[in-house]
Amino acid sequence: MDISASKSNTLSTVVVKKENYLFRLKKNASNHWQLYLLMLLPIIYLIIFKYVPMYGALIAFKNYLPTKGVWGSEWVGLKHFDRFFHSYEFVRIMKNTVLLSIYSLFAGFPFPIILALSLNYVNSRFFKKSVQMITYAPHFISVVVMVGIILQMMDPRVGLIQKLMKYFGLPTINFMGIPEWFSHVFVWSGIWQNVGFSCIIYLAALAAVDPSLHEAAVVDGANKVRRMWHVDLPGIMPVAVILLIMNTGHVLDIGFEKVLLLQNPLNMSSSEVIDTFVYKVGLASTAINYSYSSAIGLFKSVINLILLVLVNRIARQLGQTSLW
Repeated sequence: MDISASKSNTLSTVVVKKENYLFRLKKNASNHWQLYLLMLLPIIYLIIFKYVPMYGALIAFKNYLPTKGVWGSEWVGLKHFDRFFHSYEFVRIMKNTVLLSIYSLFAGFPFPIILALSLNYVNSRFFKKSVQMITYAPHFISVVVMVGIILQMMDPRVGLIQKLMKYFGLPTINFMGIPEWFSHVFVWSGIWQNVGFSCIIYLAALAAVDPSLHEAAVVDGANKVRRMWHVDLPGIMPVAVILLIMNTGHVLDIGFEKVLLLQNPLNMSSSEVIDTFVYKVGLASTAINYSYSSAIGLFKSVINLILLVLVNRIARQLGQTSLW
């Protein structure tokens, strides 16, 4: 009797707590319906453009024919994944994608932090705003225009960089015609374009650092470099770790626009990545294969998810901030 009565009381408590929670939630929604309405827009966006397209991932496991539809097409399981893993392009594409991603991640990650730390100690407001405007501006240039600027600057005959090299007595280099130079052009042009915009979040994090820590450091005789190392960097480290985790989750997601526009027959051996290969197989090929390209894209997304979870877990075990 005591056990049954205890279970009954526990169940009643749970029901009462649930009713109270639902009542508070309903009351909160009625009092702040404007905020919930505002939140509804991004939720609808996520559902339509992020979750609904997951239905289309089924064609990666089928011989998809538009005339038969997703459900009517023949189920083939992991056939397209196996085809990609055993294709002669697999090693070259994965190598190019991983090298470009890791190069971009490690080369580009410290520069926004360095720029933010430098701007944080600039006393001249005019100089600080001028540097911010100059470094932010390239981010708002479209990819097509940016690639056009890069190609013009590196043109072997009339390019600005080639003229500077001739002026200093250096031999000219056809940067876009040598496969080994493609990764350097891609990564450093990306850093130039995005470093200013990427440092905004670090400037915001630096503004939240407690000023009393700097005052104590100055009293102890610390110079600016010591204050950056012992006060500013620990203050922005949680933000840096979060951004590093999120960037790691896009290791294989380079994007095809800039790579595709910089490609040419001479540098194809080092510029073909997963995204451009999927585009060519799924849309630009004369023999379009939707299922094969979907399988490659799904493989890329699964690897990105695994890396995101793994790096997030490592960061949490090391005592740093994590996404969850």
